[in-house]
Amino acid sequence: MKRNSTLAICLLAVILRPAAGSEVAEQNWTNYVRIGAYGLQAGNADRIVRDAQDSSVFGIEVDNDIPGRYESFLNPEEKLKAIRAVAQKAHAAGNRAFVYIAGTECITANADKTAHTLAKDHPDWLQRKVTGEPAVFGGGAAFWIRKGDEDVWVTPFAPEWRKAYMERVRQIAATGIDGIYVDIPYWMTHFDGWEDTWASFDDYTVAAFKKQTGLDAKKDLKIGDFSDPNFRTWVDFRIQAITDFMREIDQNAKSVNPQIKTIPEIYPGIEEEAVRVGADVYSLYPVVDAIAHEYEFGEGDHMASSRTPLDWFSYQVGMYSFRAFAEGKATWILNYSWDGDKNVDLRQSMMNLAMSEVMAGANFWDAPGHSMAGSNDPATRKRIFAWMKAHEKTFYSPRIPIAPIGVYFSPATRNHYAKEFVASYRGILILLMQKHLEFQVVTPRTLPDFRGNTLVLPDARILSDDERAQLRAYVGSKKVLVITGEDATGLEQAANVIEFRRCPGKDYNASLQKDFASTSPDQEHDFLESLKGEAAVEVSGSPLLATSISRVGGQPHVFFANFAGLIGGRNPIQTAQSGVQVTISGSSKGSGFFLPFLGEVHPVQGTVGAQGVTYQLPAIDKGAVFWVEARN
Repeated sequence: MKRNSTLAICLLAVILRPAAGSEVAEQNWTNYVRIGAYGLQAGNADRIVRDAQDSSVFGIEVDNDIPGRYESFLNPEEKLKAIRAVAQKAHAAGNRAFVYIAGTECITANADKTAHTLAKDHPDWLQRKVTGEPAVFGGGAAFWIRKGDEDVWVTPFAPEWRKAYMERVRQIAATGIDGIYVDIPYWMTHFDGWEDTWASFDDYTVAAFKKQTGLDAKKDLKIGDFSDPNFRTWVDFRIQAITDFMREIDQNAKSVNPQIKTIPEIYPGIEEEAVRVGADVYSLYPVVDAIAHEYEFGEGDHMASSRTPLDWFSYQVGMYSFRAFAEGKATWILNYSWDGDKNVDLRQSMMNLAMSEVMAGANFWDAPGHSMAGSNDPATRKRIFAWMKAHEKTFYSPRIPIAPIGVYFSPATRNHYAKEFVASYRGILILLMQKHLEFQVVTPRTLPDFRGNTLVLPDARILSDDERAQLRAYVGSKKVLVITGEDATGLEQAANVIEFRRCPGKDYNASLQKDFASTSPDQEHDFLESLKGEAAVEVSGSPLLATSISRVGGQPHVFFANFAGLIGGRNPIQTAQSGVQVTISGSSKGSGFFLPFLGEVHPVQGTVGAQGVTYQLPAIDKGAVFWVEARN
């Protein structure tokens, strides 16, 4: 792979002014969390808050699941008292706390020894396969289910359960806790033997689908066949059902405590898994306050200690997509750095994970192994959190596009053609990151306000009438639309509508998969030439640096994540990248600043030339951010 690639990115003289259509959601405490998790019991609130304060945790997760444990679903009083106590202690310390609850899962302890379990008392509540088999599991089905316990998954359409569940939500909100963290509100399709069921076919869900569509889910669908329009209707119905469920949780919580935040935990991201479990983060962001992503990016490795550079680039694609979906709301990442890998230092793995997330503007949640509470190394977490706290405005203030190339995320295409769409979409975004072009993920919600001069449609096969109208207006304003793969726009031929029937995103993604080290972004020369950008910020550096450009606090910023030299399972220490240059055009005034990951801010002197001011950056180890502040 070539070690240097240089490409100009549009900024012009408006670089230090906010862009039109740049408004984002008002920020709150969820945008600045540094999360640590704790098991909450009666009497340990003081210890939890004290430990959080000592380790720079801001945003305390407490595990005290009321609706997800059948005993407390029926009798919540003791747990409510503990939640109220930790909320009071956290607020007294100037901190925030949020409490874990299950979504559609419920466990009865020692079910083999008790006459009353959820499945025994309410079998009609359970999700089911089309063959009628209920979603009931025992110890060993998942690591959190103990021997003798009963684990069940409930349909959100069971009216009696849903009424009781929302009552518990209101009771929790009344404790004064700052947030309700809803773990995996899914359709059961992720345990062994359930992956291809496309559940649930219980009576309540089937009746709701019939009422809405007139279709019989048990008879009128070709399950798993995306060429069947009735099955596609079922897919969309399942996603909407989970979105409506989370909306109702949020509404019930805020009816009691208007300031409380609702945060679902979701492991699927932009890939096909989102469609299977029905929890689609694109659909969920508008109805909640933040999302905690337990993101494993499809085929990649979810442990930081074993990721390859390509895994890391794919991870960045997911996170930048989440940030676009969020539209200013917070993106939390509950992911895992190390789980006993003897060949890789756990501290380096923790730092790599934190670096990758903070450079993307996501909030870091450190956890050991596959658990939520604790840390692989508390001293390293404390160091990371203290540094994040010192520089939180740099990383978590709103990031405003300057002059980006847009890459369109088509939810409908992903829902029905996931494999084809994600390959194209991911390939294009990695290409832009490696080429150091400013990019912006554009969605149906943000398309009307997109101001970039070029928009790429990566194999977007399904577009609504509204989307087509917006794209027609975009092309009519003389901006460039680049269509790769299938063309669903219905647009007539025009000089500013450029088509690549053979999708460069898919080709580039395939090349990366086959031989990452030998793949260069320059091999997609024709596609890059089609991106009619106007030079304004020029970044020159290795394609092993994932680069993101935006305006923060009115000033241009360049965020770098370095993945050079990383070898999954063997080497977690990057090869430092030297010789990186950033050129700001259109101005001869400005002071440059460089902040390395876990380091301090250094001034960087610029050299005035014909193209603007060029800044030679110090070597980038794990990651860094560079910015320019205007001088009067």
